[in-house]
Amino acid sequence: MPAASIRYRITHRTHYRYSDSVAVCQNQLRMQPSTRPGVTCHHSGIAISPAPKTVTEHTDYFGNCVYSFAIETLHKELTAVATSEVTVDPPSLASVSDAISWNTIVGEPGQIRLSRSGRYVDEFCFDSPRVQKDTKYADYARVSFSEGRGIVEATLDLTKRIYHDFRYDTCATQVNTPTADAFALRAGVCQDFAHIQIACLRSIGLPARYVSGYLRTIPPPGEVRKIGADESHAWISVYCGSDLDWIDFDPTNACQCTTDHIPICIGRDYGDVSPMRGVILGGGQTALKVSVDVEPVQGSG
Repeated sequence: MPAASIRYRITHRTHYRYSDSVAVCQNQLRMQPSTRPGVTCHHSGIAISPAPKTVTEHTDYFGNCVYSFAIETLHKELTAVATSEVTVDPPSLASVSDAISWNTIVGEPGQIRLSRSGRYVDEFCFDSPRVQKDTKYADYARVSFSEGRGIVEATLDLTKRIYHDFRYDTCATQVNTPTADAFALRAGVCQDFAHIQIACLRSIGLPARYVSGYLRTIPPPGEVRKIGADESHAWISVYCGSDLDWIDFDPTNACQCTTDHIPICIGRDYGDVSPMRGVILGGGQTALKVSVDVEPVQGSG
């Protein structure tokens, strides 16, 4: 029986508490999903407290929804709540024998290819601010990418090797840790694992992009699902040719992505998709609390 699409209701709550009053803050949020191949956004919205003076919304270069706001009244707390409802379709779980050789997908200088969404493919072969190609990444990748091996089989093998060779450690890295440092440490979190795999793929000439989103968690048998216990997550997407298009892989969990993975934004690396960024005037010490709830809508999945 083929896998079914799953509809989700998502709530992402971000709360800042400041030791001193903030006079002005300006922020951009990338917490709202877009309709793309494999995912349909039924609706989304953002609530900000205190109420902003100005709000603007636009779609960025990569097709991500961007919500910008400014608050110009004194405040010691800031809350942003993003809510959305999406349907995630099961990925194309093509057999490895159906996938073409990875060598045939390696880009050539000046080549122009478009994905099914009509966006450029080969721009994801180049360096980005957080991911620079290097022979050390190519050497690591080529253990999986032997000559003529299928793109899906080879990428899944690399995905599993990163899972086994790198230690998941929330204390090993920080949000700004360079990819090269995480690679040398052989440790990090999902952001680091994604950057490392992208570096490996680009270093052998394959288009690879960064995906931010959520991972549905399923409680152990007999336990109630905990509200707000789901997490923001990151994984990668590799171009697998015109027939298969982009396929997502999760090096943190050693798997090809399924309907448990809910994509929100795509970009070259984390810098293009960070959920919330901005500047404040004042504030002193800051305490941050984030909670995410991913709830399958009754009757789906």
